[in-house]
Amino acid sequence: MTPIPLVDLPAQHQEIAAEIEPALAEVMRTGAFIGGKPVALFEQEYADFLGISHCVGVGNGTDALEIALRALGIGTGDEVVLPANTFIATAEAVVRAGARPVLVDVDPATYLIDPAAAAAAIGARTAAVIPVHLYGQAAPVEELLPAAAAAGAVVVEDAAQSQGATRHGRHAGTFGAAAGTSFYPGKNLGAYGDAGAVLTTSAQVAAAARTIGNHGSDRKYVHGRFGVNSRLDTLQAVVLRAKLARLAAWNTARAAAAARYGELLAELAASGAVTTPVVLPGNTHVWHLYVIEVDDRDAVLERLHGAGVGAGSHYPVPVHRQEAFADLGYAAGAFPVSERSARRILSLPLYPQITAEQQTRVVDELRKALR
Repeated sequence: MTPIPLVDLPAQHQEIAAEIEPALAEVMRTGAFIGGKPVALFEQEYADFLGISHCVGVGNGTDALEIALRALGIGTGDEVVLPANTFIATAEAVVRAGARPVLVDVDPATYLIDPAAAAAAIGARTAAVIPVHLYGQAAPVEELLPAAAAAGAVVVEDAAQSQGATRHGRHAGTFGAAAGTSFYPGKNLGAYGDAGAVLTTSAQVAAAARTIGNHGSDRKYVHGRFGVNSRLDTLQAVVLRAKLARLAAWNTARAAAAARYGELLAELAASGAVTTPVVLPGNTHVWHLYVIEVDDRDAVLERLHGAGVGAGSHYPVPVHRQEAFADLGYAAGAFPVSERSARRILSLPLYPQITAEQQTRVVDELRKALR
């Protein structure tokens, strides 16, 4: 049978191909590959979409977080609180900015940062707290802001998986002093390669972020600070503009598919064979991933792959159990919720173009794999 992918990027391309071809051809004709007009247009359009003042395009989501931290003056000697259950890029960005990650556990129902644990981890050296808006829904940022402010720290959101998600009517990525987002191809708003952005309401932070991402320069050949080479290129901006125009409709389609999974999985959930996602009250979930919990996850995943179902695991190893972060000194068992979920979570195929027939087959194969 035809395989069902975890994400169907060619299907997305088919929807925008005719629109982007002339715009891409114009970039080729003019040669404006860096800093072309589509970049500024996309930055403004995405800022308007979120209801935020500034969007600064950069090379990828990891750079976006690092640059956001650096633009806020966070670096050597500082500590940054973040969840153990996240993609490693969140912690990488902290280290690359010169600071030290301080990890905390997550809520067992939503896998989002535990606000009480984060507040308890804030200390004299804490400069920032990074809530990760994971799997398509916003973390409870408003519960983190008072504790951070009391310590003189800022909140920097990791909004890589939440394009279009809202909390109490406000877009993820607009609560803190800044946010970093990723436009990696598989995101709800994905480029045709790596891309990202720094989001902020502060003109000063936006200017600093733009300078840092341009080799520390705001005037050609004049470098006022140490920077990096991280800019959103024009070809990617063309693609992102076309996809942004469809993002709300695509997110609606994702939500419909998630609701369909909920119905198809109801019996398995009632029996305890599957734990289905929980949406935090106040959230509009955009379903970047549809994450369930099962026993014997690795065996179930292998059986699904054998049946042509492109399920995934996000993320099978928490940050503190990665060899790259062994120097943080966290032992096994330090974050039991993150460690338990890492052994059990499984992502089912979900994308705007997925059909009811495909979802029915996914759940049928899951049922077989659980036996």
